[in-house]
Parts: sequence; structure tokens; C-alpha cells
Amino acid sequence: MSRTIQVGLIGFGLSGRYFHAPFLTVNPYFKLAKVVERHRNDAQAFDPAIQTVRSHEDLLSDPAIDLVIVGSPNDTHYPYAKAALEADKHVLIEKPFANTSEQARELLDLATAKGLVAIPYQNRRYDADFLTIQQLLEQHKLGDVVEYEAHFDRYRPDVLNSWKELDPEGGGNLLNLGPHLIDQAVLLFGVPDAVFAEVRTVRPGGVLDDYFDIRLFYPNKRVILKSNMLAADNSLRYVIHGTKGSFVKHGLDIQEETQRKNILPNTPDWGQEPESQYGTLTTPEGKQTIPSRRGNYHHFYDNLYRAIVGESGPEVTAEQAYTTIRIMELALESSRTGRGLKFERGRPAV
Repeated sequence: MSRTIQVGLIGFGLSGRYFHAPFLTVNPYFKLAKVVERHRNDAQAFDPAIQTVRSHEDLLSDPAIDLVIVGSPNDTHYPYAKAALEADKHVLIEKPFANTSEQARELLDLATAKGLVAIPYQNRRYDADFLTIQQLLEQHKLGDVVEYEAHFDRYRPDVLNSWKELDPEGGGNLLNLGPHLIDQAVLLFGVPDAVFAEVRTVRPGGVLDDYFDIRLFYPNKRVILKSNMLAADNSLRYVIHGTKGSFVKHGLDIQEETQRKNILPNTPDWGQEPESQYGTLTTPEGKQTIPSRRGNYHHFYDNLYRAIVGESGPEVTAEQAYTTIRIMELALESSRTGRGLKFERGRPAV
């Protein structure tokens, strides 16, 4: 370890409290030094060594801060990240990376010009189920994939009094859960040829979208990405069909649930799913239970450290960050027009 990265965190809600602070606490490469909270002092209750400041300007003016994590509401991601980059700070941005592809492109261009890291927090790449799927594909257990279906469903019939469900500038289920499913698909299969989607509101009294069905078209496969906030039976996660077999997986990765129990992520069995959540591989030879790989959000932070100190590039590339946002834009336009839309290929200007 050549140095410790001094971290400033904007926001200490669900993201800051349960996804970032615990992992930063147990990782010797990072020190969570300051947290921006407008009115509360929850960060100091979590760790009295953390200093609370009341504005992002107070945080960005500190020359000791190396990395700024933007964990505030979605409509603030772009302005806060841009301000952090202009202050010569690396930035880790909660999903979505930005609300529009033009905002994403601008942030990526600025980071490149300044030699800084700007990366979205795509922790779901390191869920137990997705790591297991990657292993199966690497081992060619399914053959060539012809259809890939991923779900991130919930059952929340009541509309919450939250910006995530009410703010038209950054709320809605597509911006909330869409980046997870889209990023995973882009990581596995790259940029699609075209996008067709239905994005709508299904809950009585709903204000913003709470349902999406996105179809990504590739030359030899179809990718289906779905989320429904009225799914009482919401255990299904993946159904993948290939030329050699099929894989079906139920149950959500346990890392978030464990973190909400105030358990620090340094336990020996961290991220190990129960056997009841193992997936099933079906081939002409029969059915086989596939033990899940251990979920591991630690890997994201370790890669982020190496990217900041120049030992390796970020695993979430600029092209992937941009592509994820652009697919969400095309999904909204497709839903509005009822047409499939071509994805214009080309790397972001970074």
C-alpha cells in the first residue's frame, strides 16, 4: 500500500451508510474523513472520527481530500461530480452516473482532461449470482447464449414520500434499478444493436415509472431486463438459455441485507449465499445445483484504489458508463414512441 486515499462523502442516506461507509471502514486503502450532511450527524454516530460538514463547497475546498463519493439524490450527481472534478478530486458516483448521456460524456471528458478517475458505483457486478453467471459463461457451461433475462423486482404497492418516487428530475424505477441490470448486460455482451422498451407506471397513485421491460438486440441473442414494483413473487433473478443448457437463479444477493443489520463486511463468510438460493443448471444430461460464488463488493473498492494510484484501469470503463446511460435514454424514447431504436455505435469522446 503506497498511500491512503482520503475520502469525502456527499450524503449519508442508504447509499452512504450501508454501501460505502462500512466498506471504507474495513479497507486499509481508504479513510473516510468527511461527510456532507445538511442537518443531521448520522456519520459521526457511525464513526466519531468522521468530520461532518454542511455543504459540498466545504468538502471540496479541503486539499487533503483525494476522492469524493457522490451519494446524494440523482439530480445532484452531475453538478456535484463536475464540481469535484474541477476541484481536482477523483469521483465515485452512485448510480445513475448521470441523468443524461450528454452529462455523462461531459464528466468523462473532464476527468480524462484532468487525469482523474470518474466512475459509477456498479456494485451489482459483484453480487453472488452475477459472479456465478460469469463463471458459468467463462466455463462455457451454457454454450452460446441465445436468450438472457434478468429481473430486479420488488413489492412496494404504496408510493413512498421520497425523491426516488416523486422527483421528475431524478426519480423513477428506471434510473434507480435500471443501471444495475443494464450495466451487467453491457459487461457480458457489449453494446447492443438496438433497444426496444416499455417504461410505465403500474401502481395506483404512482407519479413516476415503477415498471420497465427493456429488450436489447444483438446479432445472435436477445437480452430482456425487467423490473416491477408490484411483483409479490419477486424471487426470480435470472433465466439464461444457451446452446448447451439453461440456468435459472432465484434470490437476491445477501450483502445489502447483511449490511442493514449493522454487520461490518469483514466477517469470514461475507457474501456467502445460503444453499436455498443456489441456481439450477439444466442440460440434456439432467439438472445440477450450482453453488453460488461468494458476493464481494470489496473487489470494487480495491479496483478503485488501483485506478486512483495508477496501478490499473477502472473495471467499469468510460464506454460502459456512457453506454448504460444512453441505453436508458433510448428505452424512454422507445417506450414513448413504441418503436425499436438503433444504438448508434461509437465510443464517448474521452
